Amino acid sequence: MFERFMAFVRSSGGWLLLAAVVAALGYGLYRHAPLKSAGRGEVGVRANRVTGDVTEWREGSALVLPGLHEARVFSVRDQVYRPVQSSRADGPSPFQSLEGLSLGVDVSVRYALDPARLRALWNTLPDDLSAEVVEPAVQGVIYKIFARYTVREIFSTKRAEIVQAIESELRPRLAGDGIALRGVLIGKVDLPADYRRGMEALLAEELASEKMRYTLELKDKRVKETALDAEAEKVRRESRAEAGAREQLIAARAQEEAMKHVLPFKQRQVEQRKLEAEAERIAHVRRAEGAAEARKIEASAEAEARQKLAAAEAYRLERIGKVNAEQMAREGALVTKHPLLIQKALADKLSDKIQVIIAPPPAEGGFIGGRLLGTQK
Repeated sequence: MFERFMAFVRSSGGWLLLAAVVAALGYGLYRHAPLKSAGRGEVGVRANRVTGDVTEWREGSALVLPGLHEARVFSVRDQVYRPVQSSRADGPSPFQSLEGLSLGVDVSVRYALDPARLRALWNTLPDDLSAEVVEPAVQGVIYKIFARYTVREIFSTKRAEIVQAIESELRPRLAGDGIALRGVLIGKVDLPADYRRGMEALLAEELASEKMRYTLELKDKRVKETALDAEAEKVRRESRAEAGAREQLIAARAQEEAMKHVLPFKQRQVEQRKLEAEAERIAHVRRAEGAAEARKIEASAEAEARQKLAAAEAYRLERIGKVNAEQMAREGALVTKHPLLIQKALADKLSDKIQVIIAPPPAEGGFIGGRLLGTQK
């Protein structure tokens, strides 16, 4: 068989047929790719029609063979459903209150598929969950619940209670279809025009009555405050008067008590000043006497010192004269004995004025400076 197939292929018609088969297979794979992809926030479910096995995958691709596998991709991200037609009181499908008034409410229902129940419900879930599952369930619950409350309760006083009632009734309904309810939010409430006008008038009257009540209460408080201020001022004046009288009485008693101690103190001060003056006089006299005595002693000492100085000076002069006479006698005897000492003395005197003296010695043994002085014959 293989050899016959190869022989058929080697023929020109066989090559064309093989190329046509390959092209058909490539086109079929291009039009019906055997891969199914799931993106971020999505879960893919693949069922084997032969074995009945069901597998799941996330964020990737799975092999899906036509005729053998059946696959669906579901989004498990949170989604929001808003009944837009019921958001206005004059819209197509407004809500009805307990009084029978039409009103619009901005309701937001946040939900998501439960991934844990996809394996069991994937084949029964519709393609459009919002339109075929969520919308009927929400419409069937919220219309019924809003009809239990008045417009005022829906608008302001019982919003939290209404949200709780919607969630408690809607959650089991959606859970039966594998949908997890995340939460329900009630936003803006569009009131009917007549009701809004009536409410505004009522609010205006209530505000006016509240304002009047507050005004009366304020005036009453001001009257009471004025009375209390007057009473307090009276009490303060009385207290100040009593305090002033007590202060004057205490001051008088204190002054009287102080005078008992001040008068003896003043008398002692006068006596003390007398004693201080007497002591100052006696001290002045004693200082004068001491100064006179000191001056006498100083004069005596000065005269005695002058006498001693005169005697010392006379003794000094006498001693100097005696010493000079004795020195002259010795010098005369020495010069007589040694006449050359005169030449030496002359040379010593002239040594700082004349550096070199060249003179022949006298032949007769006379004075060496006689020729210089011009005294030698």
